[in-house]
Amino acid sequence: MTAPKNIAAHADSTGADVEKDVDSNLDAMLEGLLKGTPKLAQPGTPAEGQRCGLVAIVGKPNVGKSTLLNALVGQKISITSRKAQTTRHRITGMRTEGVTQFVFVDTPGFQTLHGNALNKSLNKTVVGAVADVDLILFVVEAGSFTPADARVLALMGKSIPTLLVANKLDNVHRRGDIAPWLQEMQTKHTFAEFVPMSAKNPKDIARLLGICEKFLPEQAWWYSEDELTDRSEKFLASELVREKLFRLTGDELPYTSTVVIDKFEEEPPQRKGQKRLLRIAATIVVERDGHKAMVIGDKGERIKRIGMETRVELEKLADAKVFLELWVKVRSGWADDEARVRSFGYE
Repeated sequence: MTAPKNIAAHADSTGADVEKDVDSNLDAMLEGLLKGTPKLAQPGTPAEGQRCGLVAIVGKPNVGKSTLLNALVGQKISITSRKAQTTRHRITGMRTEGVTQFVFVDTPGFQTLHGNALNKSLNKTVVGAVADVDLILFVVEAGSFTPADARVLALMGKSIPTLLVANKLDNVHRRGDIAPWLQEMQTKHTFAEFVPMSAKNPKDIARLLGICEKFLPEQAWWYSEDELTDRSEKFLASELVREKLFRLTGDELPYTSTVVIDKFEEEPPQRKGQKRLLRIAATIVVERDGHKAMVIGDKGERIKRIGMETRVELEKLADAKVFLELWVKVRSGWADDEARVRSFGYE
């Protein structure tokens, strides 16, 4: 998938003078922490030649991994939702800056609450993603470290450099409170660097890219310069339907609901100046009749809105005209059925 013509810019934010002073102190404290921490061998200064490498983004559910991936790539390729456990696949996003190509891998949040076939598949994806990369971004909420975070951190080996990405820093009212937390975090793992940040702040994203670059090997790029993801438009369509589904049903609908693409056809423009047409039919799979009624809504209003919002966003991302049909089917217990989980596209 190539970059569309119009990419929305993130809103920048600046703090007061006292906030700048706190940030300066925090930077100094981070530098001191890193000097006093046993470290993996640090990479050298990037050479004139090309650099390219894999960067895995891992963490517990709902810590902002997908938002971070979209910001790092510079374009939405992974769905986001306040509802936990919305990312279910290994999603690769690319960004090429100067001589460096970053290949980011967003993973599902590591599941610890339920041992069904779906969650086992998601966890297998996480473990596989961290096994063979050049750098790991371990994402946590700034100032927080829960047992769920600890279980994800236990997956991290010591042979691959790992950055502690303290995300959602904008939710911390007093930046000075982060200092003792960071000192505690350095005892939990040999992190290569600490990166307090907000994925919504473009300056923080630029800083994180600069840090990641140092860890990527010198080698030829794997993708063309304008590619953003290795996922197809068909996959993106199913993910966007699922995103709108969860956003418009809130906590009422179990996260096990999924979306299957039944038809995806592309028609070329009929005349010069026209856009190509995508004809898509998708089925929303739920586990109970009550969930089906919830998705359809009163007089079909909710499913119409899911379809409309998906179509509008997909037309923008794919730079095409989209015709979308949605259906709802009940498949009880599908998340516990390994064969059905695989048939719905999970690894």
